[in-house]
Amino acid sequence: MTPEFAIGIAKDAIEVTLLISLPILGIGMVVGLAVSIFQAVTQIQEMTLSFVPKIVAVMLALLAFFPWIMNKLTVFTENLIINIPQYIR
Repeated sequence: MTPEFAIGIAKDAIEVTLLISLPILGIGMVVGLAVSIFQAVTQIQEMTLSFVPKIVAVMLALLAFFPWIMNKLTVFTENLIINIPQYIR
């Protein structure tokens, strides 16, 4: 296995990781921004007000995106397993 080959596998793994985390992090960021704007407008500075909606939104996003995430991870893992003979050459 050449260093370029190992770097290619690592690059693919990082791309898949970023791709599957993007929707969850994006929804968390949007909800956090909305809660921050609400807190600034109403001058309510309660810590749980900023924490609980983000947790709920991320959990709902995980439920919504779970089939897509599992599909991406399964395809990536299948490609790794199928290509094992080429990796050991």
